[in-house]
Amino acid sequence: MRLVFPARPMAVRRALQASMTGLSRLNLTADERGVIEIVLAEVLNNVVEHAYDHHKDGVIELQVRRMQDSLSFTVLDDGVPLPKGNLPEHTRNKLDGPVEELPEGGFGWSLIQDLTRDLHYVRSDVRNRLDFTIVLADTRIS
Repeated sequence: MRLVFPARPMAVRRALQASMTGLSRLNLTADERGVIEIVLAEVLNNVVEHAYDHHKDGVIELQVRRMQDSLSFTVLDDGVPLPKGNLPEHTRNKLDGPVEELPEGGFGWSLIQDLTRDLHYVRSDVRNRLDFTIVLADTRIS
């Protein structure tokens, strides 16, 4: 599956719907669908909010390939690169304090890192490329 769409919030919403509809023929479990939707929403919204923050006419390309035991995803954009040209470090937010002191954001990359495998980012010329894999439930090791 390949989708190309504007880097705008409503276009991301439509792309998520189209992606999930396109993947529905794979008979994914509810858990798999949930993981895929969470990861794609986080990744695509990050592109809109950060890579194209100052460039309102950007485009995002999403590629999805079925592998034997997983789905392989590639997200391409021409926005600004990730800070320092690297994926953010994997951090764990402390959630043991009072509710009013909990952070409002900052969970996206941790979720992406926890729910994917083979997460890889590269900047080539003016293009960002993020690759990741989501393992399907029947092949996960407990």
